[in-house]
Amino acid sequence: MKKKNKTKNKSTRKHKRLSTSIVLKYLSQRREPANTKAIAETLGRVGKEGRQETFEILEQLRDEGKVSQLSKHRWAMKHAIQEHRGRVVGHVDGHGYVLTDETREKVFLRSHEMREVLHNDIVNVRIVGRDRRHKLFGQIVDVIERGNLEVVGRYYNENNLHFVVPDDQRIGQDIFVLPEHTAGAETGQVVSVKITKHPTKHFQPVGEIVDVLGDYLAPGMEIEIAIRKHQLPYEWPEAVVRQIDGFSETVSEADKRGRTDIRDLPLVTIDGEDARDFDDAVYCEPLNDGKHRLVVAIADVSSYVKEHSPLDLEAWQRGTSVYFPNNVIPMLPEILSNGLCSLKPEVDRLCFVCDMVVDREGEIESYDFYQAVMHSHARLTYTQVAALVAGDATESSIAPALHAPIKALYALSKRLGARRRAIGTIEFEIPEPIIIFDDERKIERVEARERNDAHRLIEECMLAANICASLMLNDSNAAGIYRVHDAPDEDKIADARTFLRQFKLLLPGGDTPGPQDFSKVMKEVDDPLTAKIVQTALLRSMKQARYDVENNGHFALNFDSYTHFTSPIRRYPDLLVHRQIRRLLTDPELQDSDEKFIEVEKTAEQASSTERRAEAATREAVQWLKCEFMSHKIGEKLHGVVSSVTEFGLFVELEEFYVDGLVHITSLGQDYYRFDSETRRLIGEHSGRVYTTGDRLEVQVARVDMDQGRIDFALTDIKNEKFRRGKRSKSNQQVSGHGKHHHKGSKHRR
Repeated sequence: MKKKNKTKNKSTRKHKRLSTSIVLKYLSQRREPANTKAIAETLGRVGKEGRQETFEILEQLRDEGKVSQLSKHRWAMKHAIQEHRGRVVGHVDGHGYVLTDETREKVFLRSHEMREVLHNDIVNVRIVGRDRRHKLFGQIVDVIERGNLEVVGRYYNENNLHFVVPDDQRIGQDIFVLPEHTAGAETGQVVSVKITKHPTKHFQPVGEIVDVLGDYLAPGMEIEIAIRKHQLPYEWPEAVVRQIDGFSETVSEADKRGRTDIRDLPLVTIDGEDARDFDDAVYCEPLNDGKHRLVVAIADVSSYVKEHSPLDLEAWQRGTSVYFPNNVIPMLPEILSNGLCSLKPEVDRLCFVCDMVVDREGEIESYDFYQAVMHSHARLTYTQVAALVAGDATESSIAPALHAPIKALYALSKRLGARRRAIGTIEFEIPEPIIIFDDERKIERVEARERNDAHRLIEECMLAANICASLMLNDSNAAGIYRVHDAPDEDKIADARTFLRQFKLLLPGGDTPGPQDFSKVMKEVDDPLTAKIVQTALLRSMKQARYDVENNGHFALNFDSYTHFTSPIRRYPDLLVHRQIRRLLTDPELQDSDEKFIEVEKTAEQASSTERRAEAATREAVQWLKCEFMSHKIGEKLHGVVSSVTEFGLFVELEEFYVDGLVHITSLGQDYYRFDSETRRLIGEHSGRVYTTGDRLEVQVARVDMDQGRIDFALTDIKNEKFRRGKRSKSNQQVSGHGKHHHKGSKHRR
């Protein structure tokens, strides 16, 4: 008897039509979007017909408003779509990310997404998935605000194609300029270009040149570029000019009324030789039982900069003075910063005083704030004071009447410093670079700025006054602004521990080492060279300090409460702190409204942002000058120390100048070098040669790239040894597609 074959051919089996509910159920169970093919195959729809059927269902659901179509074949539940507002951060390689406002997460953008935006644009971004390393990837939904109205860069004319290459390499597109909008600029000159058409998916930005700044290597050009690149306000609005026209050059008798008169107190200012604005003066006298009275008088800027006035609004926008080598963009006009608010000797000045009593252990026993009128008894320099406290009174040239209070200041500063070290304050002693110019503004040398005991004396006095200001705010119901420094992240701690291992150093403290643990490991290093390298590495592991309306303490200082009070001429948060303390002196029971707290919170965010902006502008200008200086030394042999080892080479800090550069791994000879991430060493596979942090090397200046701010060195003792090398896999080549009408960049692109 013939058996019936119950098996049907799969290709002829009739499928029940895919229902919308099944597709919805599948998408609702997914945390991330899915493409049409994946949805079809998961739901048993194979082949072209299955994908088409699935696509039609998805289109139906889209039209019903139940799912979102993210791209041609990418889908997600409507409620599952995550959109975030944030700022675009570009990368020199063409990709970028959006730093979200709320969560501060990075949502990465592939190069094709970056075509319609530029670095610093404010956008809405939709999260479309994660990669294998769990990095979020996004898609631009819309541009809320353009971050670049004007861009500084170099103008070029190639075969009658006019364009500007932005100096900021995070702006990844050249800006086209019509011939009639070049403003007479010559090829290679630095210009400011106003963007008239912003980029789209298919077209690059278009602009017109509004300012020709000059030749690239003209003296001071690094500052002109930094000002425009970082959008630093540098001109005073007309309303501010009108306001300051009403200021007198002297303090009126009316302004002195109602203030404590401390003109007979021998207050002195102690600053650098080239300082022009003096916003702090100090005095100290011994008391009974080993105690000291410390008086810190600060320029009373709040008496001149009235809240919400044009001057105040401009100071808020600037946030801070920006100090370039041999130049400054002040937060306040010169009539205030170098005039009425500068505590010059032999003239009366309005001041805000923090009057403290410090016990024999270096603890602040009591403090009092009051407004006063003062008369500085001397304008002293760090060099003079350091000579006096070192015992060389003749070298210091300070009037004998001031010797006793200055020596009392020094003794107290030692006590305050000892107290801070006892609680575990992290003390980073990493010098700043200083550029020395000749009379024609040519660079003579680059060296480290030296600190002496007088610098530390003033630092301790300022720290003490800042602590008192923060305590007064914290004990009140006023909306305070605090200087906050958070503990390092776990991954940064892990990196620091890995780095320290090469020096056989251990960072104690388990998963959450405290400031005293960082301080302890730094004290274990005796060699000055190693100490500097270790300090630099530990500093990189730290988070950046910021301003906040919430008092979350200062990690590095190991203070529960800290703020900035002592520099209102150059920092806006200090000015706000003055105003709040002034209000508390009038009304100790002051209770600020929610609106006031929100206002102060915005000020904290603005101040943090302007501080970062100023730091970036200054850092780039200094690096530009270092590059200019080293460009005249190409081919010279110099000595240096390896400050850091990476998988791509050695960073070497020169001994002759305070400059560092890179010895790229490709210039280490023909050996293959392997990077040992545990010991932070480069090891030659055939020669066995090892490079590690702290090695002293002779290098030759090989190349300087002014545009990238990069200095390359080559080792002088590399022999051209030949090694037989096995086949190594080629690294993946990056292939970048370009949309129609997208300029691929020129030889001038950095």
